[in-house]
Amino acid sequence: MDSSAVRSRMVQKIAAQGVSDVEVLQAMGGVERHRFVDSALANQAYEDTSLPIGLGQTISKPGVVARMVELLRNGSAGKLGRVLEIGTGCGYQAAVLSLVASEVYSIERLRGLHDKARDNLRPMRLANLHLLFGDGMQGYPKGAPYAGIIAAAGGEALPQTWIDQLAMGGRLVAPMVVAGSASGSSSNQALMVLDKTPQGVRQTILEPVHFVPLKSGVA
Repeated sequence: MDSSAVRSRMVQKIAAQGVSDVEVLQAMGGVERHRFVDSALANQAYEDTSLPIGLGQTISKPGVVARMVELLRNGSAGKLGRVLEIGTGCGYQAAVLSLVASEVYSIERLRGLHDKARDNLRPMRLANLHLLFGDGMQGYPKGAPYAGIIAAAGGEALPQTWIDQLAMGGRLVAPMVVAGSASGSSSNQALMVLDKTPQGVRQTILEPVHFVPLKSGVA
């Protein structure tokens, strides 16, 4: 599959949706998304759609990945510092993050997906990307503090551990269940940006999104 032409079309669409961070657009163009989906779905890999990756999980839409990574970078010149990703999934977003950050720790609670991500990412030889198997709600204290934390699952509240592990001046981007949704339902989620400042924590609620629910423990 000659994916470079298809990828550049995908990047043009993402730019047309309003993503303007050059580093993010280059990273989206640099990662072959078809390597992260089942071969039966490879022909849909560059469409702006989420796809199943097994174990009830999905790979996010490219447009959503680009939007969240752009929010995480927050206009920073050059690479971001150390980043923590909650929910490795198939490893696609981790690969994108590794191109825009100096170091990436990515944690996954489902053993089957952790193994799949490792297999998907191995050929890329990304020395600055560390895959962890564990409970993402605990974060990863050993790598803290983080310049950025990004989550691929949405809960009713942000775990305090994430905020604690965020560096001063750092930013957290995650889907969150917003008021008005049925209890435990993941249907009413919005993108949430949290900035940790010397004056305290500032939260901004953005557009509606749809992610799998945030869960604790490993499986």
